[in-house]
Amino acid sequence: MTTLAANLSRPYEMGSRNAHPVIAADIIYQGAAVGLVAATGHARPLVYPDRFAGFAESIADNLAGVAAAASVRVIANGEVQLSVADAVITDTGQPVYATDDNTFVFSPVDSVFIGFIKRFVSAGVVVVEFDADSMQDPYAEYSVRETISANKTLDIEDNGKCFFVDTDAKVVTLPATATPLHCKIVNLGAYGTVLLKISPQAADKIQGPNLPGTDNTALSNTKATARRGDSVVLVPGDANGPAVAALRGTWATAN
Repeated sequence: MTTLAANLSRPYEMGSRNAHPVIAADIIYQGAAVGLVAATGHARPLVYPDRFAGFAESIADNLAGVAAAASVRVIANGEVQLSVADAVITDTGQPVYATDDNTFVFSPVDSVFIGFIKRFVSAGVVVVEFDADSMQDPYAEYSVRETISANKTLDIEDNGKCFFVDTDAKVVTLPATATPLHCKIVNLGAYGTVLLKISPQAADKIQGPNLPGTDNTALSNTKATARRGDSVVLVPGDANGPAVAALRGTWATAN
């Protein structure tokens, strides 16, 4: 092992900055959310299912170049003001996703995780805290995600999915007990706007923490206090019906 015997100038980088080689024949504009292509590692204007790498600090013009002929400097962590569709004052702490380099949403379906809301600015405008290297998508364990905007009956192929309900007063009906089901159902509506109702089959009951477990009785995320991100995890129960493994938010059993 050799120790230094003289000063050594090392090439340091600022902790919040990074650089990535750009894909061929493309431009990444300043302020764009930057994605890394899974198959090549090259940077581009973000699209699903890229890995979020940060925001472009300046333009990177590789329109006439081959892959990696230019690099993009990104701000990898910090806080940024973004327009997020439907953002309201009660959304502080909510995760934010992107569907392209300048479209930011709450839905984790076919979108890329960016960060968490730190502060509300005005309707549809928020400050988002992001860290491309360390922040994790809260729904990362679910690779199959689906939006529910109408009444839906689940079946065996819905095992392992995470559902996001974005429309008021829609009913998610569970399969009969003979069909085992393990999934997560999330309320995607703003505070007090979406009633999420989960209904068992007529002969079944939904059983779980402090739930009475009555046959043919729905489990509902109470609308008056429902907030974005309230959720229930359903798992196979016993002959009486499915079981609740976890609840977030205020839930009650009633039809």
